[in-house]
Amino acid sequence: MRIVKVNTNTPYDILIERGLINNVGGLVKSVTSATKITVITDTNVEKLYAERIVDSLKTEGFDTSLFVFEAGEKSKTLSTISRMYDHMAEFKMSRKDIVVALGGGVTGDMAGFAAATYMRGIDFVQIPTSLLAQVDSSVGGKTGVDIPQGKNLVGAFHQPRLVIIDPDTLSTLPEYYINDGMAEVIKYGCIKDEELFRTLEKQNALDIIEDIIETCVSIKRDVVNRDEKERGERMLLNFGHTLGHSLEKIYNFEGLSHGQAVAIGMVMITNAGERAGLTKKGTADKITALCKKYNLPVSDSADIGRIAAECTSDKKSSAGSVSFVLLDRIGSAFTRKTPLSDVLSFIK
Repeated sequence: MRIVKVNTNTPYDILIERGLINNVGGLVKSVTSATKITVITDTNVEKLYAERIVDSLKTEGFDTSLFVFEAGEKSKTLSTISRMYDHMAEFKMSRKDIVVALGGGVTGDMAGFAAATYMRGIDFVQIPTSLLAQVDSSVGGKTGVDIPQGKNLVGAFHQPRLVIIDPDTLSTLPEYYINDGMAEVIKYGCIKDEELFRTLEKQNALDIIEDIIETCVSIKRDVVNRDEKERGERMLLNFGHTLGHSLEKIYNFEGLSHGQAVAIGMVMITNAGERAGLTKKGTADKITALCKKYNLPVSDSADIGRIAAECTSDKKSSAGSVSFVLLDRIGSAFTRKTPLSDVLSFIK
């Protein structure tokens, strides 16, 4: 088993091993004295793993309930969170009890936020089943939901007690979702690890997926250890996300996945950096080629003016400016504040 230790204010382990999902009950029992557990998952993952996870937890003596919501970003709302609160309250969960997030990034974000706010905070465990969640969103304690004004504008930092990653769950994913997660993998190569980027160019990531997952979560672990609440270095993890979030909002979180939007955002912002003389020439071409290798889009027909306008409601917007993450070159990133009045001309 591969173990990546996170040393935030609430330390926890990230466990990576094939077949690990079959021992969830014992693993959860090792980190909690809870008597009740609510497993939160979506309608897609429920069919694949919910019964197995619930049975494993019950075998270890946990009184276990299951909350299922409709799969998709459209469910990532405060109304869904409210239904989670109702479920947990009716199940009579106490502050000593625990939530298990079973699924992709949407599930982890919402279950984590429900745990962070129910009774002012209870523990939760992440069991990410998508590539995007395994390499990125399940680690670091960011939780939240979308509101009409923007993506993830309501949330909390709430670290999990444990992250259980079973790469075998990826075998049930359609190629579309594997490609979606690869955008975040490429992001890590772009901002922190040129060797990872070159590996992705030369090999098929799925052939060495355990190495890829461990590398990505280790990079994120190191960044989060140094900057848990995103006051500095952690902002680099948002490479491609500011413009990507704008695109997601323009499409009303339908038709364009998070990974696809991030891929387009990475290419757009890197082209902007090259035009401004801030990024090494040819960097955008390298990112474009790698995104295409993993069947990710690299451009979009959305109105550039609207993309720029949507940046003003992003979390990275403050004091009359937007903080964009740019690259010096592959493997090296920095942030640059751009006045709101200059965003359109900068990215156009």
